[in-house]
Order: sequence, then structure tokens, then C-alpha cells
Amino acid sequence: MAQIDVRELTVRADLEEVDRVRGFLRDFLLGLPVGDHDILPIELSLHEICVNIVMYAYPAGAAGSLSVRLWRCGASACIEVRDRGVPFDPASKPDPDLLAKVRRGQGGGLGVYLFKTLMDGFTYRREDGQNILTIFKKLPAEPPAAQ
Repeated sequence: MAQIDVRELTVRADLEEVDRVRGFLRDFLLGLPVGDHDILPIELSLHEICVNIVMYAYPAGAAGSLSVRLWRCGASACIEVRDRGVPFDPASKPDPDLLAKVRRGQGGGLGVYLFKTLMDGFTYRREDGQNILTIFKKLPAEPPAAQ
């Protein structure tokens, strides 16, 4: 299937760059038939992925980067995130026990779970020393009505 309107951005793996990635995503999504109710889960998913890369992909003190590639593929918005950090396959991470986390008052540890549940699917592969995570969200058949 053809990839339409492909855009790419590479930034330092730094928390200060996450807002730049979110702005890049928002600019892309403005050209698609999505409303705010669709934008929020996509934006939150990418945010969580980027924060996890910044916090865990590179050993303490090591400089790194992450690349985000956006495109429309058929009836879906696709997002690919690449980093050269430690290998991490999100499919290998079990879903958290949410009730146990609430009972214990534990925060954190929900980033992977969030993007796995908010998006319509994902793939992961390790290639040429890179983690390559692709997530996608199906777009509505009709543009959202103006509010």
C-alpha cells in the first residue's frame, strides 16, 4: 500500500525535545480527517514512546537520538519511531495488573500499555542496531463535524 504525505524528524533523545515531536505530529494530523477525540490518543501514545526512549534507551550519560516518521497508509495514520538504544520489544512486556498498581499506589510503568491500548496496532523489529517501532491508528471514514 502506498505511503502518502511522508514526513520525518530526528531529535536528540532529550525530554526538552518531546514537545517538538508533539508539535510535528499535530501539524501532520491537522491535514487528516481526525477530530480532537482521535488526536489525543495518538499524541499521548507518541509522547509515551518518546519519553520511554529518553528515559531508558540510552545508558546514563550517553547521547542519543530518536527519529519519527509519519505517513498516511490507506485508511490509517502510521508513526514509526527509531532509536539506537538498548534493544526493547514492547510486545515482550506483559500488561500491568492495574488493580494491583492502584492498591499499592504505584505510579508509572504504563507507557507501553497506553500505546498498546490507545492505538489500533503496532509492530516492532530490531534492524541495523535500531529499535523500530511502528504504531497505527485507523482514521474515521468521514471527516469530523465542525464543532
